[in-house]
Amino acid sequence: MRKLRDQPRTTRQDLVNDLKRAGTTVSKKTISNTLRRHGLKSCSARKEWEKVMWSDETNIEIFGLNSTCRVWRKKKDEYNPKNTIPTVKHGGGNIILWGCFSAKGTGRLHRIEGRVDGAMYRVILSPLQKIRNTQPGQLRSGSVRSISRSWSGLASQQT
Repeated sequence: MRKLRDQPRTTRQDLVNDLKRAGTTVSKKTISNTLRRHGLKSCSARKEWEKVMWSDETNIEIFGLNSTCRVWRKKKDEYNPKNTIPTVKHGGGNIILWGCFSAKGTGRLHRIEGRVDGAMYRVILSPLQKIRNTQPGQLRSGSVRSISRSWSGLASQQT
């Protein structure tokens, strides 16, 4: 119990090995049962969420949706105005927006032209001084790999 109070990340296998070295053979199940009787349970360690930055990007169609719309119609009614969707020549276009937030506040909303890749993240993240304090492993995003690669670039630019 003392070891767990001092080192809460100790595993059951560590406890089995320590007891074995002391001359006592105990199973992991017995250790679990004993710890539960003393009011302890196995939990995931909490993360320091104040150091996490969340980010995402979205694609917005300027005119309409870029998907198929289904309608219920009778045969030969396909061109009835009720059953059609108005369109714009060349699709009307779209924009890609990227944004981020953390416990320290929100970042700027960026309009992205082209693909969102590691180079684009370096351009977006380079002026954000507060974000440099966040570790790469603590980022959460749909594109974590790209952001992590960009941290390598940021670190090399700063040194």
